[in-house]
Amino acid sequence: MKIADILEAKGSAVHSVRPSHTVADVVERLGELGVGALLVGDDQVPIRGIVSERDVVRGLREHGAQLLGMPVTAVFTSQVRTCTPQESVALVMARMTAGRFRHVPVLQGRALVGMVSIGDLVKHRVREMELETGVLRDVVIARH
Repeated sequence: MKIADILEAKGSAVHSVRPSHTVADVVERLGELGVGALLVGDDQVPIRGIVSERDVVRGLREHGAQLLGMPVTAVFTSQVRTCTPQESVALVMARMTAGRFRHVPVLQGRALVGMVSIGDLVKHRVREMELETGVLRDVVIARH
């Protein structure tokens, strides 16, 4: 199973904010969209970083309520790991687990073609395992 299969099912929408947006803007957008992370970028550099709910919580712990007026660059992660549509779900899951991050932008060459979360990957893997279980059950029933 490839990342492309997940994007085919969920779509290629990627939500982002500009580096000049405040953390309050990020919180509003995360809540409005019901997502856990946003890319941070602009016209010159589409992926300057990524900001997640975890980044906001850690920032609140460090800066308190004044964080909400600060630019997103105060809390975002600038080292963004990416994947390609051709990579296997298992490989990307392993990389996410080892690196302890939950969202990965998907690049085809230099073009951003989507973003997947660990939830997307787990959901897809569970569906795959259910199909495998059904096939094995059918084989066992057919032998008896």
